[in-house]
Amino acid sequence: MRKSHILIVTLALLSLSAAAFAADNSAGVVNINTADAAQLALLPGVGAKAAQQIVDYRTQHGDFQKPTDLMQVKGFGDKRFERISAYVAVSGKTTLTSKVKSPRKPKGKPAAPKPSNTASE
Repeated sequence: MRKSHILIVTLALLSLSAAAFAADNSAGVVNINTADAAQLALLPGVGAKAAQQIVDYRTQHGDFQKPTDLMQVKGFGDKRFERISAYVAVSGKTTLTSKVKSPRKPKGKPAAPKPSNTASE
């Protein structure tokens, strides 16, 4: 009976990890030269205002030659570009269909562990 429980748990874990892996790899890309503001807003950490800034920059300066040219847009520095670079393309179709959530970094310093009040006798 125990072996069957272990087998069931193992299969459940494998199916969950496979689903998570498939979700990460099938996210898609956004072509920053052809995407509209709604498609650009699917990128992690990019909202409607930043997406519109990309569209405006592209309208004024022409197509981006390489993904790193996105850093010429106000508000897109190294950190922001690093977060979205895996989802950015300058050619091909936009295949990203849903908003990508990026993990948030904790703010501030982590709480220091409290000293134990256990007194030894």
